[in-house]
Amino acid sequence: MNQYDIAVVGSGMGGSLISALNKDKDLILFEKESNLGGCASTFKRKGHYYNAGATTFVGYEENHPIKKILDKINYIPDITKSEVAIRVIQNNKIIDRIKDFDRFIENINEVYPHKNNRKFWNTIKTLDEKFWSLKNLYYAKYSLPSYMKTANAILEIFSVFKFDILKSADSFINEILYDISSEYKAFIDAQLLITIQTTSKDVSLISLAIGLSYPFHDVFYVNNGMGSLFEGILKDINTHRKEEILKIYKEKDLYRVVSNKDEYLSKKIILNSSIYNTSVLFDDQKIKKYYDSFSFSDQSAFVINLTLDSKEEFLHHYQIILNKNIPNTISNSFFISFSSMKDNLLSKNGYSITISTHTKATLWKDISKDEYKKQKEITQNFIINKFLENFKIIEKKDIIDIHSATATTFKKYINRYNCGGKAITIKNIFQTPSCTTPFKGLYNIGDTVFAGQGWPGVALGVNILDKELNG
Repeated sequence: MNQYDIAVVGSGMGGSLISALNKDKDLILFEKESNLGGCASTFKRKGHYYNAGATTFVGYEENHPIKKILDKINYIPDITKSEVAIRVIQNNKIIDRIKDFDRFIENINEVYPHKNNRKFWNTIKTLDEKFWSLKNLYYAKYSLPSYMKTANAILEIFSVFKFDILKSADSFINEILYDISSEYKAFIDAQLLITIQTTSKDVSLISLAIGLSYPFHDVFYVNNGMGSLFEGILKDINTHRKEEILKIYKEKDLYRVVSNKDEYLSKKIILNSSIYNTSVLFDDQKIKKYYDSFSFSDQSAFVINLTLDSKEEFLHHYQIILNKNIPNTISNSFFISFSSMKDNLLSKNGYSITISTHTKATLWKDISKDEYKKQKEITQNFIINKFLENFKIIEKKDIIDIHSATATTFKKYINRYNCGGKAITIKNIFQTPSCTTPFKGLYNIGDTVFAGQGWPGVALGVNILDKELNG
């Protein structure tokens, strides 16, 4: 039986980045699908290529964790900067989320005039800059050194943010943007759903700042699909594709990993699976009890992929905000990613488009096959109709191929019903899973552990895990 220093299960952002950082070790990475990247993979269907989810690549800039990691592994991604991070369309009004702060303020004052707009957004931007300039960001458990580093991080956060750390997002909005219109508030909440998976009523001021500020950073389009990032990151890694891990047994100081093809021994296991789906991998009752202690995050996504026959020019990203929720979802908005016209892979047969919105996993899990098909069609048709209403230059006949995915689809292909973990709040921070576990040699990484979803959040978690692995 082959023995390794580290076995990584899953090639999502976290699994791929931590594998590349430890390529000097005797390491093996398992991916159940042929495509790398999990939620951020690129796949082929009927001759067309699609990104599995939203395609913003954020954080590739100096002093940010993703840039530091990619520099350390000597990988330069093939990316193009998006001059407009997101074009938001709401009731025929347009707000361009751009890095240029003054131009953005001009735009927001035109659409949502308020005398405190500059004060509000400048505070948001400043708090975000402070967060990413923190030197000791850390969160890990189950050992004295980990707790000490976490305590130092908390002390630094309180030192930098002072009483702002205790403010709620809604109290800050009501204080600065008093008498805010329902439309303006919907704009803010729709932005937050993209970035931190919840709305302002549930988060702190600091989370509000981080969630609203990502367009003030460099935002990029990944040429040849998001999957190309993972192909590059993992080019020197011992990667076993189409090999699903079925069971993991703890045996003294080693773990025995059983796949659909073989068995392996490893000193350390890193799981890039959703923490809510991990218990089934183990028979050890203590390990099962640990993973079962985390209540399931029901949040998932409804995703539509389509190919569009058009010669018109489009931006890379749009968000459409509606006045009521989309059927079978928890959102009144959807996010649209267009492939670049110059992309030789994704745009070979027309624009490759990914549309996504937020839904609940349980809406799709326990219904009959016929009802599932019916509700899926209702949601898809509703979104496509709203998409066409907001892009008058596109006609329905221009859509060549179209299909959609629910939580059930994600379970089939990436082994998880949910998308992302629970939003981190002051109330639940200490219940948030860390990369470490109470069990020697067993670790987790990805969007369901600290610091959450998206490239910056997962990369921050990867940095912490790498320090835990290597002292």
